[in-house]
Amino acid sequence: MRALAVLSVTLVMACTEAFFPFISRGKELLWGKPEESRVSSVLEESKRLVDTAMYATMQRNLKKRGILSPAQLLSFSKLPEPTSGVIARAAEIMETSIQAMKRKVNLKTQQSQHPTDALSEDLLSIIANMSGCLPYMLPPKCPNTCLANKYRPITGACNNRDHPRWGASNTALARWLPPVYEDGFSQPRGWNPGFLYNGFPLPPVREVTRHVIQVSNEVVTDDDRYSDLLMAWGQYIDHDIAFTPQSTSKAAFGGGADCQMTCENQNPCFPIQLPEEARPAAGTACLPFYRSSAACGTGDKGALFGNLSTANPRQQMNGLTSFLDASTVYGSSPALERQLRNWTSAEGLLRVHARLRDSGRAYLPFAPPRAPAACAPEPGIPGETRGPCFLAGDGRASEVPSLTALHTLWLREHNRLAAALKALNAHWSADAVYQEARKVVGALHQIITLRDYVPRILGPEAFQQYVGPYEGYDSTANPTVSNVFSTAAFRFGHATIHPLVRRLDASFQEHPDLPGLWLHQAFFSPWTLLRGGYNEWREFCGLPRLETPADLSTAITSRSVADKILDLYKHPDNVDVWLGGLAENFLPRARTGPLFACLIGKQMKALRDGDWFWWENSHVFTDAQRRELEKHSLSRVICDNTGLTRVPVDAFQVGKFPEDFESCDSIPGVNLEAWRETFPQDDKCGFPESVENGDFVHCEESGRRVLVYSCRHGYELQGREQLTCTQEGWDFQPPLCKDVNECADGAHPPCHASARCRNTKGGFQCLCADPYELGDDGRTCVDSGRLPRATWISISLAALLIGGFAGLTSTVICRWTRTGTKSTLPILETGGGTPELGCGKHQAIGTSPQRATAQDSEQESAGMEGRDTHRLPRAL
Repeated sequence: MRALAVLSVTLVMACTEAFFPFISRGKELLWGKPEESRVSSVLEESKRLVDTAMYATMQRNLKKRGILSPAQLLSFSKLPEPTSGVIARAAEIMETSIQAMKRKVNLKTQQSQHPTDALSEDLLSIIANMSGCLPYMLPPKCPNTCLANKYRPITGACNNRDHPRWGASNTALARWLPPVYEDGFSQPRGWNPGFLYNGFPLPPVREVTRHVIQVSNEVVTDDDRYSDLLMAWGQYIDHDIAFTPQSTSKAAFGGGADCQMTCENQNPCFPIQLPEEARPAAGTACLPFYRSSAACGTGDKGALFGNLSTANPRQQMNGLTSFLDASTVYGSSPALERQLRNWTSAEGLLRVHARLRDSGRAYLPFAPPRAPAACAPEPGIPGETRGPCFLAGDGRASEVPSLTALHTLWLREHNRLAAALKALNAHWSADAVYQEARKVVGALHQIITLRDYVPRILGPEAFQQYVGPYEGYDSTANPTVSNVFSTAAFRFGHATIHPLVRRLDASFQEHPDLPGLWLHQAFFSPWTLLRGGYNEWREFCGLPRLETPADLSTAITSRSVADKILDLYKHPDNVDVWLGGLAENFLPRARTGPLFACLIGKQMKALRDGDWFWWENSHVFTDAQRRELEKHSLSRVICDNTGLTRVPVDAFQVGKFPEDFESCDSIPGVNLEAWRETFPQDDKCGFPESVENGDFVHCEESGRRVLVYSCRHGYELQGREQLTCTQEGWDFQPPLCKDVNECADGAHPPCHASARCRNTKGGFQCLCADPYELGDDGRTCVDSGRLPRATWISISLAALLIGGFAGLTSTVICRWTRTGTKSTLPILETGGGTPELGCGKHQAIGTSPQRATAQDSEQESAGMEGRDTHRLPRAL
């Protein structure tokens, strides 16, 4: 009976396993699988594909930290900041999910449709939400305090209350003309081999470089009008307003091919093909290159805010704020800002290097240990192991020495201003000092750029035409940096870089002990070509199209260059915007041709007129403060933060030393007395004490004093954010700042699933189980390549146990053998010698063999007393 019952249970279980899936499948066939469940399974698979590619990337980076190729160094400079990385990952998961859903729908319907034609708006919304993209596609919540009009948010959001995403970090670059994709949505020009334009294939980008752009170092000449600082400032300002990070993964999502190795176009891999005669080494058919990160809600990710009958084309993400706001100094996200600030300082200072000093002056701090070690080692360190790069508001601060120098200069200027403002207003909180110094530094960036830099680039006529005088804030002007400006027009500066980095002494002469560095030696040492139609953009700017070789020759003086361009592209409409704009003749007293003057001018005007916090806007500074700011200059900043005592009055102008240089004593600057804050004597409120882990900033609303409280990163406010001074005093008690448990956020976990999250005061920590360790993103666990510590402990314990067991066994055997020998073997007298024992080798530590033998002999003799030594053993 018992056997029969067991058999019955087994049969029931077998039938359940066999028929339940059939019933489930039948239910799906009859009623269809719920959308959330269907999307969830696709999303989980998409996350696995994306994260596997990211994991493989970090694993390769971990194994190659000591030896990095030039391509890897370039790749590190394009890595997104952690906040941008989270958004880029969400976008990649969403894109991968919709592509997978598209394939499923097409297989089911046997139709070839684009996803936004096949998927409903509700389904796209579900995918956006579950992928993590939706929060970055919705308008941000704008603060409703008087502080919102006083200081710009670190993310750039809410500058324009009607369009709060305009100019904000981690949003899509603007499009002034529709993009040209080979599939209409996301495949860039040149993606599909054999695709023809005006009857001709596009030339490989490497061929354009070799035949048109590339020249020998010997033919490069110095600018006879402007200094190298003009070029350096352009690069620095470019890094203030635009950064298009590349994909967070360095491997293809589908097949997992390594983008450093493959020569096939597999998203995000977009390698640069090399002709055989241009290949640097045998078997190297291409150079690694990656696609840029897409912005959430664009491309194959569907049109959640528009007509669902057509798809939004892929847009690239700007990881920085678009505004001229010195984000190079302060960052574009709360997380990075937190890393950059000195939270122990009462003066609102920025962090500096803890050990290194330049004659007492500060250096930038190093990036945290988990960041990629992409920079050259300190002098004297052997081997090829690289060290950390400098930490600044932009991750490219260590690319070249001139860029690092400007970042260092503005770090020092902020701290100089903050210390002076605190001395002037002792009652200011650390946050108030920080925000005021940040506001002044941002204004100086704007003044130097629009007053001193841009007119020299565009020339006076083009500047007047495209920029003109400031006429006040324009709420209809979109300040978002455009794609064509970021990736083409403002990259005119790439052709202005001198191949030799000169190192000068205090008299601006070649340093006898520090010879010049070739540019390739200066990269990452603190110790691409955009394909859009050139003629389309000329038409956009109101310039005539160039239809014939004769037309091209009118815009490009060099007939040989014009001929090479036409020989490569075959048709004028095929010419790329960057190359065409770069080759144009300069305008009078300018460093660009008419096309780039138009594009750069339009962008700079939008950055100025569409910025609510532009320094000339009446609410930003007082009249007295604006008058003081107008006196300041880059030359004055150099005087205040270096050891130089003489500088050119115009830092961008070429001059001979010493006749064209002025003493720093005669270079005007800002008088901070205009920032001294005073209060009525009969004020009954005073200033309350600072809140622990938080701060307050003073502002005015309707003529009354207001305090606005904020908590430091990792804390949340409990209580009233804003207090107003009344006749009876402050209207509410100060709030509290409570620690946020980031690990409890199930919707957006701070750590990857491979890591364990531990909440810390003011933050969190991602922990990995041995032998895994955190990857470069600080949230994902990767294999360290070593055995787990537990394994080593187990091996050690096993060795100890084995050794102990062997010793114990040996001791037992010895004693057993010794006892057996005494009881079973006859003792033969051999001329007074001692008997030979088999375990005589096993001695106590520190006992000599001779002494041990004597002791054994004595014991043996004692044991024989009273025995008959002439009888046979019992065994016999």
